[in-house]
Amino acid sequence: MATLSVSLDRAGRIPLSAQIYGSIRSAIESGQLAAGARLPSWSDLAAQLGVSRGTVRAAYERLIDEQFAIGLGAAGTRVATRPLPATTKWSPDAPPLPDLFYDFSTAPLAFQMGVPSQDAFPFKLWSRIQSRAARRAAAAPVGYPDPRGEPELRQEIASYLAVSRGLRCSPSQVFVTAGFAGALNLAIRGLQMEGRQAWIEDPGFPLTRTALGLAGMTVAGVPVEADGLDIDAGSRIAPEASLAVVTPGQQAPLGMTMSLPRRIALLDWAKQRDGWIIEDDYLGELQLKGRAAPALASLDPDGRVLHIGTFSKTISPALRLGFLVVPLSMARRLGEIAASLAPAPTASVQHAVTEFMHDGHYLRHLRRMKRLYAARQTALVRCLNELASESISVHAAAGMTVVAALPQSVSDTDIASRARLFGLAPVPLSPWYTRKPAQQGLLLGVTNSDERTVAANCSRLLEIVRGHH
Repeated sequence: MATLSVSLDRAGRIPLSAQIYGSIRSAIESGQLAAGARLPSWSDLAAQLGVSRGTVRAAYERLIDEQFAIGLGAAGTRVATRPLPATTKWSPDAPPLPDLFYDFSTAPLAFQMGVPSQDAFPFKLWSRIQSRAARRAAAAPVGYPDPRGEPELRQEIASYLAVSRGLRCSPSQVFVTAGFAGALNLAIRGLQMEGRQAWIEDPGFPLTRTALGLAGMTVAGVPVEADGLDIDAGSRIAPEASLAVVTPGQQAPLGMTMSLPRRIALLDWAKQRDGWIIEDDYLGELQLKGRAAPALASLDPDGRVLHIGTFSKTISPALRLGFLVVPLSMARRLGEIAASLAPAPTASVQHAVTEFMHDGHYLRHLRRMKRLYAARQTALVRCLNELASESISVHAAAGMTVVAALPQSVSDTDIASRARLFGLAPVPLSPWYTRKPAQQGLLLGVTNSDERTVAANCSRLLEIVRGHH
């Protein structure tokens, strides 16, 4: 019979039966109690510890329920035969795609890309809306929500797209998703493109490239020109491709808008190839200069374009809320995939965004942010031009970022890592390229570029760049 050493803290908050269970389990996991060893009877261990038999019985029953011991009736209770626990070597918790996401769940830093303004968001209004949405969700009938998204939000999105992006669709074509990644996942699953070739823009969003590769697709980078994606080059580089993922509104990261002839050529390519286009409407609703071009999907007569948008850049990435608009012919299949594998996010978040849009707050917020971001972008470009030398040059003002070109002799990833030590978060440009050698540069977000500190932040960044020459 096994010899047990169980110490009890009778003044502690943990029940005595739980303490007995924990001691015996630890002895089993450490190998002190071997498989097959017989444990003392309830009465013997109860007498030894000065507790009731019921207390020991409760501990033994828990060990048996969790398969650490086996109850054999009159033959007693024995330690179960278990595989040895795996030895785990712990390593530092590094974020995924570190060249794209330097950290999660932290306040935005200067020059950080892809996040809206922290200081200009209407938090009081949004808090009231969220509170009402949470109460509504809590009082809703108990049941499974529509996996495609709340009907009211899908209606609001369809109405918004008709007004702002020239895209006329019915709510049945709109799917609410877990951000851009959720929409891309739903689109890829719906198109069933495993083993096929896909075009992506070069440079283009690294997350998209990674997602297509994980889906079993062969990815080909196609150069981007002033008019957008070079369709002729794509046909030469990957003639068998049957999918193109593009950012026609404002190219990510360079910022140009795809011209109308290129859009028509791309749609013709999809029709001839019996292929598909995924339109990532990157910053389509935040065109800072002039009026935004209509969505590519608004020109699609053949049902070949799937349109993705999100609320990450306009409200908050913490919502993890996006949407996918699909051709009507695909709606039923995508509904089945959403129900089975990728249902819409929680109803309370959807209710909040629905009210924000329905009451006009969303469009008013976008108008204010356009003015603010344009002013901050102008101030950042002016500051860089005043301070920069041959070490850095402002290449373009793209969307809500400024593209700063660097000499090919330096490493933009090293500079970006060094800058984070000083509270700056520029994004290196080179990981956005597939072709080598990649252009060295920095993507500088303007949304949280404080006018009072922009000069000091620019000076610090330029010092870091010059130190890497």
